[in-house]
Amino acid sequence: MSDTMKAVDIKGGKGPISSLHITTIPRPVPTGSQALVRIRYFGLNRMDILQREGQYPVPPQAPSTLGVEFSGEIVGFGGSPEGSFKLGDAVFGLAYGGAYAEYIAVSTHMLVHKPAQLSWEQCAGIPETWITALQALYLVGEYKPGRSVLWHAGASSVSIAGQQLARADGAKAVYATARSEDKVRFCEEELGTTKAFNAGKGQEPWDEQVLKETNGEGVDLIIDFVGPDYFWQNLNAAARDGHIVSLGFLGSSKLEGGEGLGAFVRKRIRFEGSALRSRDEEYQGKLRDQLVDHALPKFIDGSFKVLVEKVFPWEEIQEAHALMESNKTKGKLICKIDW
Repeated sequence: MSDTMKAVDIKGGKGPISSLHITTIPRPVPTGSQALVRIRYFGLNRMDILQREGQYPVPPQAPSTLGVEFSGEIVGFGGSPEGSFKLGDAVFGLAYGGAYAEYIAVSTHMLVHKPAQLSWEQCAGIPETWITALQALYLVGEYKPGRSVLWHAGASSVSIAGQQLARADGAKAVYATARSEDKVRFCEEELGTTKAFNAGKGQEPWDEQVLKETNGEGVDLIIDFVGPDYFWQNLNAAARDGHIVSLGFLGSSKLEGGEGLGAFVRKRIRFEGSALRSRDEEYQGKLRDQLVDHALPKFIDGSFKVLVEKVFPWEEIQEAHALMESNKTKGKLICKIDW
């Protein structure tokens, strides 16, 4: 095995889509609980755009190479891996970084055995998406059956996962927002969401739509990727004792305007921010176990859908990032490495 490998790099360390290119870098060497995985497919996530632009706080243990989710085969180990894995195993997993490459060294605590019922490309699109949704819904949002849930950016991969999770676990109602009628129909018809609301320009404010749908009660749990642009509407749409979980900023990161924070006290609202990539390995490992126990059986029997929008050859990484930036997708974007 060569000491080098091909990987996607960013000219100058950060930049626009045109800065992405494939180059040769040293192959990682697994240590401790790590396995060396030869990657077949890797998934794209919005954090990759931010990291490419130099706007994402990369964890100190992460390599500079983009990418946090992948599928492939184990070709090596460090000194103390989990005992359930062996050479040649087909796996998929979550990493702190480094998945836009031919090989990755990753903790075996973050690997999952690939089921025969799922394709390589489907498996590459599961880890970050579904673990983030599980974390937001259960560990942070403290969801319980019988509550209502609203997922913003309803056609994004995490929200696609989250709507399915909430429906399967007895939600009173599952709502979503999206910025086009096409995506609204997708949430309702493809995912079975109770009601999706058009948050596009020229539409009735989505929070007012929510209050009409819920007879003024609002929603128990709101999971938000948009950020300050939805902050005040989230307060309006939240139910009494509601919980708002903020996972990112698709819009601005600066809060402006508004009518004051009275709703926080009046409704006893809890607002909480969270991120997955900055969590330690033990925390992420618990979420891996929850994915295996809670979601994997439903992937296998077809109850949960892993929706892949498009698969690109990894040589077309610039085109893949351009499509991701367009916000026109309804599912995962995946890159394939031929070998």
